[in-house]
Amino acid sequence: MKVDVVIIGGGLMGSSTALHLAMGGQKVIVVEKNSPGRHASGVNAGGLRRLNRHPAEIPLAVVAAQMWRDIYSLVGSDCDVKLTGQVRVAENAGDLQKLEERAALVSSLGFDHEQIIDRDRLYQLVPALAPHCVGALYTAGDGFARPYHALTAFRRKAESLGVEYRTGCRVIGLDRLGDCWRVVTEQAKFDAPILVNCAGAWAGEICHYLDEPVPLKVGAPMMMVTERLPHFLDPVVGVASRKLSFKQMHNGTVLIGGAYLADHDMVAETTAIDFVKLSESSRTVQELFPRMTDVRIVRTWAGLEAFMPDRIPVIGASGKAPNVYHAFGFSAHGFQLSPVVGRIMSELILDHKSSLAIEPFSIQRF
Repeated sequence: MKVDVVIIGGGLMGSSTALHLAMGGQKVIVVEKNSPGRHASGVNAGGLRRLNRHPAEIPLAVVAAQMWRDIYSLVGSDCDVKLTGQVRVAENAGDLQKLEERAALVSSLGFDHEQIIDRDRLYQLVPALAPHCVGALYTAGDGFARPYHALTAFRRKAESLGVEYRTGCRVIGLDRLGDCWRVVTEQAKFDAPILVNCAGAWAGEICHYLDEPVPLKVGAPMMMVTERLPHFLDPVVGVASRKLSFKQMHNGTVLIGGAYLADHDMVAETTAIDFVKLSESSRTVQELFPRMTDVRIVRTWAGLEAFMPDRIPVIGASGKAPNVYHAFGFSAHGFQLSPVVGRIMSELILDHKSSLAIEPFSIQRF
């Protein structure tokens, strides 16, 4: 079967790329070895964050934030977006100094979305916070959405424009036939002049087929969610010197992350929760939000994610293989970037240039 573009990986990056290419008139097949969202895209914290981004990512995150504010016009769903701000809390003067330095850095780059707020303003925003905190770094208009709802919306919109998804379809080989790539899968073979690698934690395997190795490592960030509680929190809360992502969802449950990693098995594609590490996260929550002390945790989970050594993704053309493009390695903070990454990938394929600077994300940096 021959199409214009074959995309390997049906998560948010692959689905966003497929959608934008279909909007540009391309015939696209998405090859997914499991079901879309089985790993990182469907099980992450759903953060929509410009706050504390790597400087190279800030321009992309700013444009992505604009896209999320009007996400319905792109995918026909609001994706349960909730933009009530994000804060990074300073627990002491040293923390506050670090956050002030961060705000100064962002300002020096020409952006004003990260603002230092004092103690009074912090407790107006987060009244349930323990009383010892001294201030915060705050970005109004950040927030969160529901990852699986968003992925489903991107996929359905792409399918409505003619994109075909082949699920349970593992790639087992790549061949170059004339001016086309042949993608060999367990189900069938697909030919296309353009190949896009959005394979997430398995992107390194695709790079191996292309003789373009990358130092990708796999991690499994753990999440936990509580029973439903009366509303007490609007912004997403992080902490300057501890691992924490803390948000109250639409239904009253509280979603807790913090970059603690589960054990994982890449062959079996499974994860095993490390409850010792989760207990550290629980202690942080209780110290910052005393009201959580007797709240029940109802579920824990972890999904497999691709991490790069410098914690920023690979976005752009292959350095070795013709007409191959990469978008992977988002290191547990790719959800927000997905709309703009799909747009960038379609620009590279259709226009041979990106409207945003992506040089820092080149695979050739390795």
